[in-house]
Amino acid sequence: MVRPRLWQAPLPACMGTVMKLGTLQGLLARGSRHANDLSCLAAHDVERFEDALPPGLELEWLGTAGFRLGYQGTQLLIDPYLTRPSLAATFARGPLRPDAALLARLLPRIDAVLVGHTHFDHALDVPVIAQQHAARVYGARSLVHLMGLHGLAAQAVEVEPRRVYAIGPFEVSFVESTHSKLIAGLAVPFDGEFTCNHLDGLRTSAFRCGQVWGIHIAVAGVTFYHQGSADLLDDRIEHRGIDYFLCGIAGRGFARDYTRRVLSRLEPRVIIPHHFDDFFRPVDASLGFSLNVNLGGFLDEVRAVSGDFRVRTLRPLQTWAGAGRG
Repeated sequence: MVRPRLWQAPLPACMGTVMKLGTLQGLLARGSRHANDLSCLAAHDVERFEDALPPGLELEWLGTAGFRLGYQGTQLLIDPYLTRPSLAATFARGPLRPDAALLARLLPRIDAVLVGHTHFDHALDVPVIAQQHAARVYGARSLVHLMGLHGLAAQAVEVEPRRVYAIGPFEVSFVESTHSKLIAGLAVPFDGEFTCNHLDGLRTSAFRCGQVWGIHIAVAGVTFYHQGSADLLDDRIEHRGIDYFLCGIAGRGFARDYTRRVLSRLEPRVIIPHHFDDFFRPVDASLGFSLNVNLGGFLDEVRAVSGDFRVRTLRPLQTWAGAGRG
């Protein structure tokens, strides 16, 4: 298999200078960015290309950093976040509550849930999904604590780095990682371990980050690597030649040379960006983009590392399926 040729090149100047929201200039810049991101999304949509997943394998983007992988009757979720309360509800004083009816409607039978860290936009829905499907969940100690808070500790697995977990036809391992420092490049929001001890206390700030993991998955003769936050611990990445890199791009502006660093280590054949959508909007509503994530700028950064990478995009709840049966 031919892998992209990598070279180091200076990154282009950030296309996303801080917009002056509330001014005409800022609104025009935001509108132009939105139009450019929509154009990039359409130009790289998986349905435009002849790329094919292995027969029987399905990949669905659930929005934010969430994915569903299905193969030979086994269904995995990664960082599912479908409830997506509004911005006002997210930062209100009351607790965040998963939408159990929505989760039951949008998800098929689920066998396991993999969680990269426990911020609300990665972990809020996990206990309800686990309860609805009697699914096991895999993640850090903070996730085990969250599950215990819901009375579901028996379904939680505290993972060990690099250990391989067999889940049906999937082989899953977790790689130590780190979260981008979104607070002015100085600190991780809601950092530390999840310690909340009462369901009524589950406000946004209670969903502490906990240990961060990259997630490696082997199935059907191909490999996936999921990065939920745009930073990494360079010396922890041991996998090379990844087939499909599920690349979270929110917050990458706060991580030095993130795109070059992660692509040079994983050497992926196909890059599928995520975590660029407006996750305060319902997942089944029209697509919006998060401010200053800049999908188009990310594509420029990829090309600055190597012109051989393939970038493919999905829309929330869009499924990319391999032809035939697995």
